[in-house]
Amino acid sequence: MKTDHKRLLKNLSTTISLVLLFAFLMGWLLKTPDLRKYPDREPVYFWHMWTSGWKNVVDGICDDFNRSQDQYEVIPLSIPAKVGDSKFLLASAGGDPPDCMAQWNQVIPQFADSKLIMPLDELMSPDEYSAFLINTFPVAQKIAFFEGRHYCVPLALDVRACYFRLDHLREEGLIPESAPVRITTQEDYQAMLELLPETIEQMAEWGWRLHRFDDKGRLARLGFLPQWFRMMAPVFGGGFYDWEQEKLTLNTPENLKALTYITEQNKIIGFDRVLRFNSSLTGKHGSDWPFAIGKRSITIDGQWRVAQLERYAPDLHYMTAPIPPHQDGGKKNAGWVHGNFMIVPANAKNPDGAWEFTKFWTGYNDPDRAADHYTEAGWLPPFIPITKTQTYRNYVAAHPQFKTFIDLLNSPNMEPTPPVPFQLLLFDIIKRADDSATRGTITPQRALEMLETDVQYEVNRQKAVSDES
Repeated sequence: MKTDHKRLLKNLSTTISLVLLFAFLMGWLLKTPDLRKYPDREPVYFWHMWTSGWKNVVDGICDDFNRSQDQYEVIPLSIPAKVGDSKFLLASAGGDPPDCMAQWNQVIPQFADSKLIMPLDELMSPDEYSAFLINTFPVAQKIAFFEGRHYCVPLALDVRACYFRLDHLREEGLIPESAPVRITTQEDYQAMLELLPETIEQMAEWGWRLHRFDDKGRLARLGFLPQWFRMMAPVFGGGFYDWEQEKLTLNTPENLKALTYITEQNKIIGFDRVLRFNSSLTGKHGSDWPFAIGKRSITIDGQWRVAQLERYAPDLHYMTAPIPPHQDGGKKNAGWVHGNFMIVPANAKNPDGAWEFTKFWTGYNDPDRAADHYTEAGWLPPFIPITKTQTYRNYVAAHPQFKTFIDLLNSPNMEPTPPVPFQLLLFDIIKRADDSATRGTITPQRALEMLETDVQYEVNRQKAVSDES
């Protein structure tokens, strides 16, 4: 009996300790340090997930906003990206969310469906909302869209395009000796653009000529290999969403064509060979980027690499260009796009201050001032007037390769992940279908059938939950 009593006390003590630890962690997660510089102003609590050098850029934007007016004080807090969503959800449930949060996870439809964030037509005045629709790139509006309304203001867009190492192309005789050695002007850019592959099939052929193998047959340099089903589906004329009818498009002939082509190209070179090659690479960023160190000849990546190459590999001669379309029914200037965006919680204490800060960041009232921040960070602005400022035009002139990404912002063929409440899960299901087909585990046709089945299961599950509530 005494033993049972001791065990009960021990278990109770352990339970109390766990509860106290949980309470401490929740208090730490939900607490925002009150670092006030202007205590007489209305506070605007702003959460974001940038760290290191990017945090310095964001802190600079906050400081500039605070100096630009005397009503609000933005108080930024950098939170770990891995707990960003959970912290936001806990804070919202507890009634103490930030006034605004910069996000890059694919959560807009989920948060909007759960009534956790404000729609823009309630946050903005009618004139401001009209300006959003007129002056924001269409692809930025797609990212903000859910069931007929917009729920976030994109801060910067991430667009993918092709990067070509000119030294590798020249060594293999893929470009003539008369081609520009280095892209330093818009004239150089246009001249080189005319020499690059016109179809994805031609670029894959270039890739095979650029591959390098060691004496054991292992891949030592990857020329080019079509990958990323979510990226290639629009390139082949497909995609995952019909924006006019507002419905998913998954198991379609165009998507099958894209996944089949990716699978066949990976099968020829060997999935295990590519896997070993990728596992041998030591880094993915900065000076260790495989393209920068010569491990890749042609690759698909985002606009942020332009600034990284300027910093870490200033002597590297390279070119950028849109992903070329499939030769039979493909779309030009197509691909997948994402970005960073500002959300305002539905129960924010200071939504007006949050909106004033967002307007300042995105250049609603002063695109010239905003252009300073966008060029400092090498960001793609969602707000069209910024791209027309002299500051931004000067930046593009000094970085000709950046023009590829600016041009792609205007393309109707750039697609974000479809705006469904399970957007992040859908992204994972598409990736799973891609991996299964590429590895040869199942056929591309079967992968699309399973993709459609898995998505329909989730649609039915969410409908059942909604009906029960």
